[in-house]
Amino acid sequence: MNPRNCRIDHLVTSGTFSLDGGTWDVDNNVWIVGDEREAIVIDAAHDAQAIEAALDGRTLRAIVCTHAHNDHIDAAPALAAATGAPILLHPDDLPLWKQTHPGRAPDGELADGQELEVAGTRLRVLHTPGHAPGAVCLHAPELSTVFTGDTLFQGGPGATGRSFSHFPTIIDSIRGRLLTLPPRTVVRTGHGDPTTIGDESDHLQEWIQRGH
Repeated sequence: MNPRNCRIDHLVTSGTFSLDGGTWDVDNNVWIVGDEREAIVIDAAHDAQAIEAALDGRTLRAIVCTHAHNDHIDAAPALAAATGAPILLHPDDLPLWKQTHPGRAPDGELADGQELEVAGTRLRVLHTPGHAPGAVCLHAPELSTVFTGDTLFQGGPGATGRSFSHFPTIIDSIRGRLLTLPPRTVVRTGHGDPTTIGDESDHLQEWIQRGH
């Protein structure tokens, strides 16, 4: 299938993020990658019905979790039940997953270097720990895009001040796995506006100094 038929749909859902005894209101980006027949969902956040409606009858091939903070996975089991799609998660994030869904395990594992395919388009899994141990990004070179979850945002790395996170590790992940991508690569994030690898690479030293 021609990858030019593949498109990226964007949905914003709202809910709460809870960790370490705190709860915050958040808006999450849900990314749907596919064509008119099939798709994958990246981060099933908050509202399974809204995500299913955005699929518009397409076959859902997988629900991919960039990490297992509750705001990125809370709607995943309901969406899986409605569509029959498997939930995929890096195994290093199972402790976080179990905090939200103790009675429901993911259906499959994500591994560094693994390739997913939808609508003739490849998405390569990049293990990028730091925000969470099992955090991953998905690089779609044919779409000049990387989906970064909460690893890289417009203006800097994801938060590392809570359990299971580590600032030097996220900097290593961003430097070694993301800033090596082509500068024009569009960064589609877990929250907020997109950016590009080129725009963010200029600020690496500022982030490092800010984090110490």
